[in-house]
Amino acid sequence: MTEAPEAYPPTDRTTTQRVKHRAAYDRETVHAILDAGLVCHVGVEVDGQPYVVPMAYGRDGERLLLHGSAASRLMEALAGGAPACVTVTHVDGLVLARSGFSSSMNYRSVMVLGRAREVTDPEDKARALDRIADHLAPGRAREQRPAEPKEIAATRVLELPLEEVSAKVRSGPPQDLPKDVALPIWAGVLPLHAVAGDPEPAPDLPDGVAPSEAVRRWHGHPVTGARTGAGPR
Repeated sequence: MTEAPEAYPPTDRTTTQRVKHRAAYDRETVHAILDAGLVCHVGVEVDGQPYVVPMAYGRDGERLLLHGSAASRLMEALAGGAPACVTVTHVDGLVLARSGFSSSMNYRSVMVLGRAREVTDPEDKARALDRIADHLAPGRAREQRPAEPKEIAATRVLELPLEEVSAKVRSGPPQDLPKDVALPIWAGVLPLHAVAGDPEPAPDLPDGVAPSEAVRRWHGHPVTGARTGAGPR
């Protein structure tokens, strides 16, 4: 089997036009950003109207996995081959410069372009749903009860090949104009972190049922950023 190249070949649509030094096309960077996220935004046109919808997702090798109601117009359009744009973004900090013009954010983002395909093979579909569950909470798929046939039938699963992909990353301090450096205005970075808190049990949870391993391993871990793979290790 031929190994995949280390980078996604830039195309006319994925080549960064501005601030080119922040662009990245290597698989390691792209996969790390995707694996650290929880929500992607899916853009597609339905009946002439563009829609951008937040969705849970998972990555399985060189495909992005999406799922939703079988009755969803968005999923119907995607399954029908409508061109799609999927993005994942992490905001790591506010970059506060001495001027609004030089202020920015530290971030990591990925954009995937392409056409999705419906996953119809029953075994592959079940694996894909497990992969999405494990992306959100590693190990959760083996803890939860198996999906019932009617639940699987009511869910549409799509795969979007990771072929036309680009990443963009900004890190570091503000880059003020030289004439502004002497101004008596604080400048720097305000880091932003989201951390998983204490598990909140369901009101109808029977006595004696403790949080599972997939839940416990999340506690106190960053929700995004330091995650590698699907969730904290």
